[in-house]
Amino acid sequence: EVQLVESGGGLVQPGGSLRLSCLASGFTFSNYGMSWVRQAPGKGLEWVSTIGRVLYYTSYADSVKGRFTISRDNAKNTLYLQMNSLKPEDTAVYYCVRGQDGPTSQGTQVTVSS
Repeated sequence: EVQLVESGGGLVQPGGSLRLSCLASGFTFSNYGMSWVRQAPGKGLEWVSTIGRVLYYTSYADSVKGRFTISRDNAKNTLYLQMNSLKPEDTAVYYCVRGQDGPTSQGTQVTVSS
């Protein structure tokens, strides 16, 4: 059974940082690209970032480029999202996704507020 379990969300002040983690199981993690998506209150899903399975290709939405960093540790079956210089508009539920439209985690709330 494919499982993606997130951790690391929470409340942070504007300008602060958080790191999300996503522990994968039930499939060969290193065989898949992985993504982060988010859903802000009252809005649809927004793609945030993708990391490839080879050569660690990465891509980012313009809204997070330069502030967020996606990475992975295949030995630990874990995907990460380092979020710096957080803004109130980054407030959302964040999900990790296998590939770009595969199985999805349960989501973790990130709230950026003073």
